[in-house]
Amino acid sequence: MKIRILPAALDDLDRGRRFYARQQAGLGEYFLDSLFSDIDSLALYAGMHLRVFGFHRLLSRRFPFAVYYRLEDEICTVWRVLDCRQAPQSLGRALDPDQST
Repeated sequence: MKIRILPAALDDLDRGRRFYARQQAGLGEYFLDSLFSDIDSLALYAGMHLRVFGFHRLLSRRFPFAVYYRLEDEICTVWRVLDCRQAPQSLGRALDPDQST
């Protein structure tokens, strides 16, 4: 299965990388490696995850982040990669295409 990552999801990953890089040297790169490993697993497991806010949600194995994606015509599109430590209403707004982020 082909995986496509939208610009908003790449921005989310960069924000997460910068946050963790400030916490400890090398942690930002470890964050990216871990999240991209989770995203790569979608090539095999896309569609098997719980649906939340109209998206499939993959929970990261090592960080409190969730990958929100949709499946269309053998393409897995990653829409957002969001920190789970925020209010559910904030997550819903971030996933709403009519809301600016």
